[in-house]
Amino acid sequence: MAYTITGTIGRDHYRAAIQTARHTLYADEPERNGGADTAPSPSEILLSALAACKLITVRMYADRKEWPLESVSAELDMEVDRAARPVQTKIRCRLRFAGVLNEEQRQRLLEVADKCPTQRVLTGEVEISSALEI
Repeated sequence: MAYTITGTIGRDHYRAAIQTARHTLYADEPERNGGADTAPSPSEILLSALAACKLITVRMYADRKEWPLESVSAELDMEVDRAARPVQTKIRCRLRFAGVLNEEQRQRLLEVADKCPTQRVLTGEVEISSALEI
C-alpha cells in the first residue's frame, strides 16, 4: 500500500502543516527549540503513529477472536542517542489490557502488538530519498 502526504511550513517558527488525503495535522517544536509548542513535535507524532498502530492492531485481533478485551492503553517513550554512529534509538512500549483475559490471551495480544505494520516499518529496512523539485 502506498501513502502520500504533503507538508508545508511558512515563516512560523516552526509550525508545519501536514496534509493527508482527508486530514490536516500540525507539528511544531517545543519552545526550548525555538518553536511555539502549538502542536506535537515530529518525534511525538512518530511515537503516536506507533501507539495508534499497536492499539488498533490489538483491537482488531481481539475482535476477530471474539476475546473479551474491554480496552487497551499504551505508554511509549523514546530515547535517541544522536552522538552514536549510527544514531541509536530505543523505544519502550508498555501495554495494558482491560478485560477478562487469561494469561495466554494477554501474551498473544502482546505478540500481536509487536507485529503491527508501523513497527514492521520502523524495524525493517527503510530507504529514504529526497529530491529537489523546481
